[in-house]
Amino acid sequence: MMGRKRAALIAAGIGACTSVAQAESALRIAMTATDIPTTTGMPNNGFEGLRFLGYPVFEPLVQWDLTRSDRPATLKPGLAERWEQMPEDKRTWLFHLRDGVAFHDGTPFTADAVLWNLDRYFKADSPQYEVAAAGITKTRVPIIAGYRKVDERTVAVTTTVAASYFPYMMVYLLFTAPSSFEKGGRTWAGTAMLPAAGTGPFRITRVSPREAVDLARFDGYWDATRRAKVDRIRLMPIPEANARIAALRSGQVDWIEVPAADGIPSLKAAGFTVTTGSYPHVWPWFYNIGAKDSPFRDVRIRQALNYCVDRDAIVGFLNGTAEPAVGWLKADDPSFGAPQNHYGFDPERGRALLAEAGYGPRKPLAFPVMISTSGSGQMLPLPMNEFLQENLKQSCGVEVRFEVVEWQVLLNATRALPDAASLSGAMALNVSSPTSDAGVMARYFSSDRFPPGGFNFPNWKDETFDAALQRLSDSTDPAVIAAATRTAHERLVDDPPWLYVVHDRNPRAMSPRVKGFIPAQSWFLDLSLVSVQ
Repeated sequence: MMGRKRAALIAAGIGACTSVAQAESALRIAMTATDIPTTTGMPNNGFEGLRFLGYPVFEPLVQWDLTRSDRPATLKPGLAERWEQMPEDKRTWLFHLRDGVAFHDGTPFTADAVLWNLDRYFKADSPQYEVAAAGITKTRVPIIAGYRKVDERTVAVTTTVAASYFPYMMVYLLFTAPSSFEKGGRTWAGTAMLPAAGTGPFRITRVSPREAVDLARFDGYWDATRRAKVDRIRLMPIPEANARIAALRSGQVDWIEVPAADGIPSLKAAGFTVTTGSYPHVWPWFYNIGAKDSPFRDVRIRQALNYCVDRDAIVGFLNGTAEPAVGWLKADDPSFGAPQNHYGFDPERGRALLAEAGYGPRKPLAFPVMISTSGSGQMLPLPMNEFLQENLKQSCGVEVRFEVVEWQVLLNATRALPDAASLSGAMALNVSSPTSDAGVMARYFSSDRFPPGGFNFPNWKDETFDAALQRLSDSTDPAVIAAATRTAHERLVDDPPWLYVVHDRNPRAMSPRVKGFIPAQSWFLDLSLVSVQ
């Protein structure tokens, strides 16, 4: 019933722009979010927010190259035409800014604009400090120690430690025109409704909370090779998977994220395009190791659950839109290493490990898990978690109950202390993770990234992992970095801070009218390449 009501509301909202869609090329996208991401230039709603209301509108100094699907996405120059790590001080990086770039409102992109935005994220006493955006940014880029203007086209950024992977963190710092903040009355609430100006191939034209955000092609975009091919985009939050399918079938939208798995065959039969592909994404449970009396303080229990999960059955349940996860990285990744544990479906071994730790039929392992109804990268969290709940019960006698919350509440919980009241006693969180680079690995697993200042929710500490992370951070030698990454990942498998379930294959469904989409091996995509015929 809720899905039908939601679809009816969407139809009403879209009706007003039908004539525009007929006159111009318009792309209508249904997101999994429950609300539109924030529109000030650092969107919430996880990486889905960044995917649709981040990169298309607001850009970083360093960009992902999203033009290929045959390899993991690499980095390329963005608002900085080049960057370099200073040989005499590996904690300092110089970013050389691109000439001739202007924000959507015509104001120039300069070194002063870069520093103004960095103050917005990292300087709590600056007039433009944005609390919500700063919280997001500090967890994604936790090692910035300082920054300064070298000259009109150069900015120096200093990190707390030497980090060879630092450019991979800089993709998460987006830039908004300082003039937007002034026009918004020097408040971010006012700026959000202007709308705010970025430098990307699209500009925001209308913001309607809970309903939609409209984008239009920015004809003054600085990169002539990436000028958008579609005139307009409408982004709509539709959190329920079957409601998204209904909206696509009825022609109310052209593109949906994460179709319900059981609806994919009929979508294909009806002529819709369904894309899947390799994707640096793992769908896990984060163990709450740090909580008082947590069962997951015992590594045998953390390993046991990884043996109790029938990943192949879950992949079948998802109609092949995922692949088994037996570590943070995929098993065929060169950095996977050679861990001692090989997590196939082995309930006998799982039960034996549980028994060693004191659990069995007379004393079953039982704990609550906090999950969401939908959200960025969450795939189909309700049916998947129900499947996993029954799987663990049948295979190893483990009793799981769920605390179901909205996605942003769950995302905020990843930065909670282990015994925080906001967790409602949860001993695990179901939050999906990117696996794109060593910077993300450091953010989630380094022992100096415990909440509230970091994303190491489990409060996991492994000395071998930390030493390997230190080696790859300090080195500029690719061979040393590769070897250290393998060692670090082996520890993530053998001393697991998470229950690894599946790697997403990133399904989305589209009208056959949508052309030019490239399913990059990334959480992100290049909407400038897409057209509607």
